[in-house]
Amino acid sequence: MSLYITDECINCDVCEPVCPNEAIYFGELIYEIDPDLCTECVGHFDKPQCQLFCPVDCIPLDPNHLESQNQLFAKYERLTAQKNTSNSE
Repeated sequence: MSLYITDECINCDVCEPVCPNEAIYFGELIYEIDPDLCTECVGHFDKPQCQLFCPVDCIPLDPNHLESQNQLFAKYERLTAQKNTSNSE
């Protein structure tokens, strides 16, 4: 399952730079997470970095994007392969 940022976000800019998948971006009013890029840091870290660093605890699991650990790891592998391909060009 992906994560999402609630409207309790204070736009502190802490979450965006710690995301290894570059899934976090500034939306219309607050930061948002692209569920196609979020792996909950599976493959990179033991825990989601955005959740660890968020000072207001506003990044829960997104019930609209249910994924197993295996699916998250497969997404991590796909994203890593795409990044490596684009870096080698």
